Amino acid sequence: MEIRENYIVPLGYGKFVRSDKIIALEPIEDERGPGRRTKVYVEEVPYPITASRTENAIVSNIVETPRETLEAIAAFELLQDILDDIDKIGSMLRNSIKKEAGLDLGKIQKRIEEILGHQIGSEPS
Repeated sequence: MEIRENYIVPLGYGKFVRSDKIIALEPIEDERGPGRRTKVYVEEVPYPITASRTENAIVSNIVETPRETLEAIAAFELLQDILDDIDKIGSMLRNSIKKEAGLDLGKIQKRIEEILGHQIGSEPS
């Protein structure tokens, strides 16, 4: 993959940086508030910029990536978001959903974890 030079990358919140000035990306995992997704380290900026986009979305703007890879990344990001949301649902509500709608969130959660576990071991480089 090659870095696109002089390409403007949107970070969200009306922030933009040049693709060839981004040094590092760090996903925000703990206490992630609304829209807080990634710390972006930029050349000659003394502190990281908080982006409302995932590191994969930002990387897809920085480098030339085949469309199939971008679609797969988006699908895995969606699964991770669903998994995060399911994890917040308590057992009483899970039981109610299973009883009322026949939807077993525990089974869905395990399946998503399996899929994401396989994806981590075979990430494209």
